[in-house]
Amino acid sequence: MFDSASLLGQQHVVLFFYPKDDTPYCTLEAIDFSDHESEFNRHGCAVIGISRDDCLVHADFRDKHGLSVRLLSDADAEVSHKFGVMHYREHEGHKKLCLTRSTFVIDKQGIIRHIVSDVKPKGHAAEIFQLVKQLGK
Repeated sequence: MFDSASLLGQQHVVLFFYPKDDTPYCTLEAIDFSDHESEFNRHGCAVIGISRDDCLVHADFRDKHGLSVRLLSDADAEVSHKFGVMHYREHEGHKKLCLTRSTFVIDKQGIIRHIVSDVKPKGHAAEIFQLVKQLGK
């Protein structure tokens, strides 16, 4: 269990939603954020990834790729729906509910300052880091 209120007033938060553990683009994105996590931390920012995979799948993903960022499970998509990142997409003639890769930069007061949708994983962590630096420590 994770209570985001524990960060309120303490840290900025980068909340990145990604579709599925251990897929090429999701892996690239999670590794990139992990590789730069200490830079985010120096700027008073926690980095948190969320997908619909369960905690056991997250643990395997984390261990396989040496990820350091916190990964949260949103199996019922409750949080994903609240952030508006769940959408229906046409897939092989059927509508399928999918999570859209998106990142939210949230300040220490809990205010969403930036939203980046339809994220391209390569270089994304650096792009988000620039936004976090604008918030100050």
